[in-house]
Amino acid sequence: KTNRLISPANISAGERRTAAYGPVPSLLQWCPSLPRKSKIETSNFLLSARFCDASCACIHRWKLNDSFITPRPGSRYSLMGGNLHIAHLNKQEDVGIYQCMASNSFGTIVSREASLHVACKYIRSFFSCPDLLVVSLSGGQGRCSPCQNGFTWIFNEHPSYVTQDTRRFVSQKTGNLYIAKVEPSDVGNYTCVVTNTVTKSSVEGPPTPLVLRVDGVMGEYEPKIEVQFPEVVPVAKSSTVKLECFALGNPVPTISWKKVDGASFTRKVDINKASGVLEIPYFQQEDAGMYECVAENSRGKNSVKGKLSYYAAPHFTEKPQDVQKTIDETLVWECKASGKPKPSYRWLKNGEPLDPMEDRVQVNNGVLTISSLNLADIGMFQCVAENKHGRIFTNAELRVVAIAPDFSQNLLKAQTLARQGGDVLIECKPRMSPRGMISWRKGKEALRESHRVMVLDNGSLRISNVSKSDAGMYTCVARNQFGVASSAGSLLVKDATVITSPAGHLDVTVGESIVLPCQVSHDPTLDLKFTWFFNEQLIHFGSHGAYFEKVGGQRSDGDIMIRNIQLRHAGKYTCAVQTKVDSISIATDVVVRGPPGPPVDCQVTKMTETTASLSWGPGTDNHSPILSYTIQARTPFSLGWQAVTTVPELLGGKQLSATVTDLSSWVDYEFRVLAINSIGTGEPSKPSKKARTKDTLPRLTPARVSGGGGGRSELVITWEPVPEEMQSGPGFGYVVAFRPLGAQGWMQAAVTSPDASRYVFKNESIPPFSPYQVKVGVYNNKGEGPFSPVTTIYSAEEEPSRAPGRLRARSVLASEVEVTWKPLPWSNNRRRILGYEVKPTQQEAATVIRTAGNKTSVLIRDLEGSSTYYVCLRAYNSAGVGPQSNIVNVTTKKPPPSQAPVKIMWNTSNSKVILKWDQVHALENESEVTGYKVKFYTSTDKHSRPNVVETNNTSLELSLPVNQGYVIQIKPFSEGGEGISSRQITIPKIAGRTVLKHFFLSFCENEYIQAGVETYRKRPLHIPVHAQERIISTLAFQHPFLSGSNLGPLVSLQRNTVTALLLIKLCESNNAHTASLALVQTHPAAALNR
Repeated sequence: KTNRLISPANISAGERRTAAYGPVPSLLQWCPSLPRKSKIETSNFLLSARFCDASCACIHRWKLNDSFITPRPGSRYSLMGGNLHIAHLNKQEDVGIYQCMASNSFGTIVSREASLHVACKYIRSFFSCPDLLVVSLSGGQGRCSPCQNGFTWIFNEHPSYVTQDTRRFVSQKTGNLYIAKVEPSDVGNYTCVVTNTVTKSSVEGPPTPLVLRVDGVMGEYEPKIEVQFPEVVPVAKSSTVKLECFALGNPVPTISWKKVDGASFTRKVDINKASGVLEIPYFQQEDAGMYECVAENSRGKNSVKGKLSYYAAPHFTEKPQDVQKTIDETLVWECKASGKPKPSYRWLKNGEPLDPMEDRVQVNNGVLTISSLNLADIGMFQCVAENKHGRIFTNAELRVVAIAPDFSQNLLKAQTLARQGGDVLIECKPRMSPRGMISWRKGKEALRESHRVMVLDNGSLRISNVSKSDAGMYTCVARNQFGVASSAGSLLVKDATVITSPAGHLDVTVGESIVLPCQVSHDPTLDLKFTWFFNEQLIHFGSHGAYFEKVGGQRSDGDIMIRNIQLRHAGKYTCAVQTKVDSISIATDVVVRGPPGPPVDCQVTKMTETTASLSWGPGTDNHSPILSYTIQARTPFSLGWQAVTTVPELLGGKQLSATVTDLSSWVDYEFRVLAINSIGTGEPSKPSKKARTKDTLPRLTPARVSGGGGGRSELVITWEPVPEEMQSGPGFGYVVAFRPLGAQGWMQAAVTSPDASRYVFKNESIPPFSPYQVKVGVYNNKGEGPFSPVTTIYSAEEEPSRAPGRLRARSVLASEVEVTWKPLPWSNNRRRILGYEVKPTQQEAATVIRTAGNKTSVLIRDLEGSSTYYVCLRAYNSAGVGPQSNIVNVTTKKPPPSQAPVKIMWNTSNSKVILKWDQVHALENESEVTGYKVKFYTSTDKHSRPNVVETNNTSLELSLPVNQGYVIQIKPFSEGGEGISSRQITIPKIAGRTVLKHFFLSFCENEYIQAGVETYRKRPLHIPVHAQERIISTLAFQHPFLSGSNLGPLVSLQRNTVTALLLIKLCESNNAHTASLALVQTHPAAALNR
């Protein structure tokens, strides 16, 4: 058997420790080297224990069964670098418990224990098999005395192995082969094969023949369990347990497994080999319990039970660590381990049991305490945790040092601040061992203790009720037998911080903004830190919906503002002020008054046909008494919540119930209650549960009862349906009553649909267009309700019997035709004329135009020009249309010109605007231009109706005020109608030289100039002569100053290509603004000459 044991310190093999520490066990293991044969007593064996770093001079010793092994020259034992080598292993002398001890100058530790077992010498000696096995046909077993480890069986000859199934089973506990029911095919020789798990060698037993009995056949019988597990099976934590169960029987039994407590198996449980083996890997506490194997066939069943008990070897959960202490300190090491049963603890020092007899050494449930440490306590300590399933070790080193006082690691604070009237502590923590004496100086004088000035046991200095006179330099002096050391620091005394704002109580209303003051007086050399808390929670300014804002403007001012305060902001506000020497705070209670909270528990207690009784509970009054309540209702038919009438009409603040009146019958209602105080109306309560009023007779009659129209011999009666919420109950419908005018009795008909809005009575005896009296009543399951007022309607009339005469049609414009006719008589005792239908037709397309009343003409628009249309006419009434008139045709006029006026130029002179444009020529299929319409309006009033002036010429002079700008459009017209408008022309306001700039902008937009720009872009150096002349003449026409003597220089420049190029270049580069400035600043002619 091989044992591999991890060290107590659980330190990896690669970890290194310096020689300044004690030995550290890394790994203790068996290192056998066994030949694969049955004899091993002459084999060599190596026990390996790697305890120490190579730099640590360790001495190793070994124990066997608590006795030291002494390797001598020529003996079987030898040490090889700490490892124990055993030559010619002897079963009688070498089997037992081994343990290694390692020591150096710092102490001794021991390894965990390891046991050495030797495998069997001869496997064959374990066999004890029968020479012959005779069984009946119905069942039997092949037996072989317990062999070690793995078992298989050969049937007749190798390699034909017995296959396990529901009928055949090989126990790995006993090695036996079981056959539940023998078949003739089972007859033959069986050989047991045993494999040793240590040597890995296999040995075959002698063959055992199986023959059948010939003295009869055994009948069926219930299962007999031959292989079963013990009543109690202890299982180690995380191990794998296998339970065997197999039964003989006829028929072959089935094997099943279950937990007695009824719990189901987890996924990890494996039931294999025809349910003969139950395997539970990684065994845990929850797997423990009572298990049952059930064998069952048609003759009966049998079962066995066994308990799996959980145990766990100790496992450390907390380990002591190496520690260095000073003389007289106290050592506390905790050692904790888990396990089942619960582990016990003991401690070793340098490999020997620790003697807890001294009062200063105590061991309590794994906790080691040593008080008043001295140098004799130095050494290696080990905690041992053990139960009956194992023992583990962990180790730690204790060092006890002796040193002179040293402040290098803990100097006194160079500067200590204290508040006048407060307390201060100046710490003095030198490193020294043993603990010596500590004294203090102030300045150069020894410090005397008093009721205010005290040196604490740990050496620190405490001063109470500090005053200004306590300021100065303080020195701590530490002494022991190894030396003296000191450290100094100054004490500064500062004025106390005082909050000058009084604590208070604020009472505010929702929506107000308030300031919470926090002003202080303090030592001017100290910085202040203001912190605000709301109900003990820190206020983060900038969050909270930006309600909180710091408004303190001075260094000593920590005021905050709460803007638009809400109910949730009520509570305790604390201002905390902190300096380096003190901290103080002040609290202010804020009460926020607001509208009441929502009432609670709104309930409907009773419903009638038109009333509902409600009750509710009061909500919070938010610090302002509730004055009254209002009730709102909602139905599926209402637009949201509506106020309702109640009894009593006014609901006071103490009223917690009311009756709602004037409700509609048979309607689902929800109610809610709102509370009111002096601040306002609060949030509504949660809606009540839906409740329905009781049904009753309908009270509302249909509205707008009317009728008329319809087909021949029909009386059509119409009405507006009663809304669902006013039907007062189920089974709602209408009763329609009618009679000829002057008759006594009523004819009635029931209409069962509540959504119906008309009823048609058809009878051949009904004369056309005869007066009838009608009324419509209502009913539901409760009975009939009232009728509507009586109204008079007419029965269906006849269609017009004649066609209109004298139909005429003439073209007004290219898109309009006027149609006229002679009307028919409006009415007689059988029919009426409600209007006429005009139908203009062009090929197959047709549009019907209806007129109303006794009109005798209609204008048909949106027609095509130069097109022929065919027009006919019919009269109509509610019964339909009459016969068609004669058809007349009409041809529309030619369409107006499709070209808009172009090359529009304008000029201003005094109070006149002069316009000029090119003649618009009509195309062959268009009507000739007969004139032009000039539309204009002021540029500041673009949405007003424009003024229109007509002219037969291609120029127009308008007398307009010069102090306004204008927008002008020109449109040609002809007998076919109006043509297309020109683009808009903008004439700027005439105001001194400003017009020059606008002139040049307009100049560059001129068609001639634009044509010149396009030419210039294609051929920059070539401007035709005729184009130059056009450019110059355009400039002369548009510029108001270019007249008389000023025009002379321009005439001389008419053929000046440079001038034309200059103007075009300015327009091409969008530099009209520069050009206008040049014209303003100099004489126009001079500018052009340049």
